[in-house]
Amino acid sequence: MQAAGAIFEPFFFKAGTVRLRAARFAADPEVPARGACVLLGGQTEFIEKYFEVIDELRGRGFAVATFDWRGQGGSDRLLTEDSRKSYVTDFAAYDGDLSAFMAEIVAPMGDAKAFALAHSMGGHNLLRLLVRHPETFTRAILTAPMVAVSFRGYAAWMVSLITAVQNWTGGGTGWVWGMEARDPHTMTFTTQMVTSDEARFARVQQILREQPSLRLAGATWSWLAAAMRSMAWLKSQAPGIRTKLLLIGAGNDRIVVTAQTKAFAARLPNARYIEIAEAGHELLLERDMIRAEWWAAVDRFLAEP
Repeated sequence: MQAAGAIFEPFFFKAGTVRLRAARFAADPEVPARGACVLLGGQTEFIEKYFEVIDELRGRGFAVATFDWRGQGGSDRLLTEDSRKSYVTDFAAYDGDLSAFMAEIVAPMGDAKAFALAHSMGGHNLLRLLVRHPETFTRAILTAPMVAVSFRGYAAWMVSLITAVQNWTGGGTGWVWGMEARDPHTMTFTTQMVTSDEARFARVQQILREQPSLRLAGATWSWLAAAMRSMAWLKSQAPGIRTKLLLIGAGNDRIVVTAQTKAFAARLPNARYIEIAEAGHELLLERDMIRAEWWAAVDRFLAEP
């Protein structure tokens, strides 16, 4: 099987006026075909970051379709004065991205057995889709989904107030305090907060050195306000999400609040929750031991009727 990186041929589609970058990968022809996987990355992420995961899926018999959300990766950036900023005014924009992707990229694959694998913000956006259309996928796996983000010790009411003031006074396109320091070109393994695997972290950094246009640093006040509204709305909708789900939390997550992910899963009518104690936020870029535990849970879930 040729590696995903060797056969990667990105193409573009439109969600409204925004151009989004996508890719499809065929399953390994040497193993029995098992359907398709829709792979949804998180905030700041890009297709190339998932080549290892894509090959692991292909080796299990799954074709893979994936794309870059608006404002990140190789898709159109939304703030011309600084393309490193994550910016939207409403998460409905991501709904449009996902709807267009499903219609233009996934539907032509013609696979009624498709399942979804989504990480962090990708998991959040997938849940938004499943509120309205729970039948879209036969099942889905959400890794460290963005149900509640960490405020680094600050009270939620204080963050809400500051965010509201920043947006009300015209600062919506400004960095959330400290986020400019999250530029991947200045971040080191010591200062990052997502994985304990130094080699996989270095591999991603190398991609960003070779393709600096892919990098995204941190959130703006507008993005944070939109995220907070969307997380509150999603929590209110949890009982209506009927899709069969596996939610996997990270015990050492410093980006999202794992305890709230567990509580959210308990309110879903057809979901199971597991937690990997030693994992950081990016479970799929973690050490082999942690990834093996993750894959064992996923394989069991996918083998169920």
